[in-house]
Amino acid sequence: MTSTAVAILWIYIVLLLAGGLVGFLKAGSKASLIASGISAVPLILVALAILPPLVAHIGLGLLVVVFIKRYMKTRKFMPSGMLVALSAVTDVALLYLHFASRTA
Repeated sequence: MTSTAVAILWIYIVLLLAGGLVGFLKAGSKASLIASGISAVPLILVALAILPPLVAHIGLGLLVVVFIKRYMKTRKFMPSGMLVALSAVTDVALLYLHFASRTA
């Protein structure tokens, strides 16, 4: 994984954990805090090169599905719609960097 891809992944991880913390602080949602922590663990392991990058793509894809379901239920852009977009953009960026580094 390129250093740029790792940096993008760390930014996503921080935003994911911050979102869980905000959900807990604003709405008292322990589920948000726990879910963000559990979701961040495999991504952290990928960023540390302990797990292969494929794990990040699978994790981000699953998060996109989860956030789409939440968005369809609530019809509110914040936070579900934003997280769909952020997760998808992060995954596309990581895929682009992966394939760009293979052809260089």
